[in-house]
Order: sequence, then structure tokens, then C-alpha cells
Amino acid sequence: MDTDKVIERLVDSSTPVRRLARPWVRAVGWLAVGMPYVALVVLVMAPRPDLLEKLRDVNFSIEQTAALLTAISAAIAAFATTVPGYDRKIVLLPLAPLGVWLGSLGQGCIEGWIRSGSIALAFASDWFCIPAIILVGTVPAIAMAFMLRRGAPLRPHITVALGGLAAAGLGNFGLRLFHAQDASLMVLVWQMGTVVLLTILCGWAGQLLLSWKSLNGDVRRAIFSR
Repeated sequence: MDTDKVIERLVDSSTPVRRLARPWVRAVGWLAVGMPYVALVVLVMAPRPDLLEKLRDVNFSIEQTAALLTAISAAIAAFATTVPGYDRKIVLLPLAPLGVWLGSLGQGCIEGWIRSGSIALAFASDWFCIPAIILVGTVPAIAMAFMLRRGAPLRPHITVALGGLAAAGLGNFGLRLFHAQDASLMVLVWQMGTVVLLTILCGWAGQLLLSWKSLNGDVRRAIFSR
């Protein structure tokens, strides 16, 4: 069989595919879907009455900025892990903003203890955080799931865990805009704890969401035509 003719037939019968956009471009597209929904939920739930005052609070601004950057960097990392050839170190991208986020909450706990003693470390149940973060993160999570399925499931558990961190981080960002819970210990345990829990659950379910069997031919060609 003539190899050149085989190649010509393959070329003639093939259909053009659209290459996957760069991870940061896909992350911007994800934010374009998720942020309006987050804003809508905040408006429906009613912004916290002291929101303008809180936005002038340096610690609150740092926490919110770190939460948003964690979500964005996790989204970029998640999309990058679905493209063959990307450096595996990309999965470490969210660690810096996540560290700032945790550090700001830890500092708040210490400052509260110095200022008010053991009263500042009083602990109470705040189950509202769990369904609220899930509510705010629902559309971002759905959008993330659909977008991740456009890529290669090279490391599905890590990819979906990063996607879950992105959605949960964005959910927590929105939650703080209408849920007036500012005790650092409570935020650390209930809100950050919910983010961590959802990330772990998403990572565990990674193989269920992403698999090679779920990809059609056009998607596979788009993945490898980067």
C-alpha cells in the first residue's frame, strides 16, 4: 500500500478542529460564566449591611483577594492539567494565594486572641456555610465540569480536585459578601473547612467525571492539536 496515498486520504477525510485555548484564556471564560452568577446570588441573598465598611478593612480585603486568586489559579491549573505537554508543576500554582488566605485567617485568630483573649476563640456551629458555599459555587462547578471534559483526562483526580477548589473558592468569595461571619476561627473552620472538604470530594470523584471513554473523536483531535 502506498503510504503517501494513505496520508492523502486521511487528510482529505479529516475535518478541521478548533484547538483548545490556553489555560488562562479558558479560566477567563470560566470566570465570565461564574462571576455574574455569584453576583446574582449575592444580590438575591442581600449583601451584608456592613459590606462597604468591610471593603475598607485591610484584613477582609486580603482574605477576599486571596480567595479569588486561589479560585483563578486553581482554574488555570485545572485546565492546564488537561493539555498534554504542560509542566506538572502547574498544579502548585494555587498554593501561593491559598497560603496567603490561610495565613490571613491564622493572623486574625492570633490578633483576636491577643485583643479579646479566649472569647475571640469561642467556637459555635455554623452549618449555613456548607450549603451556602455549594449554592454559590454550583454554576461555576457545572461550567468547570463541562470545560474540563474538553481536555484530556491525564490525571483526573488532580484535575477535578483543582476544579473543585476553583469552584469552592469562588463560592466562599461570594459567601463572605452576604454572610456576616467575621470571627477568624469560625471562618477558618467552617468556610475554609468546607472548601477543603469539597476539594477532597471532587478529587475522589475525578475518575467518574473525566475518562477517555467520555471523549469523542473531535475532542481528542482538538486536545492533541495544541
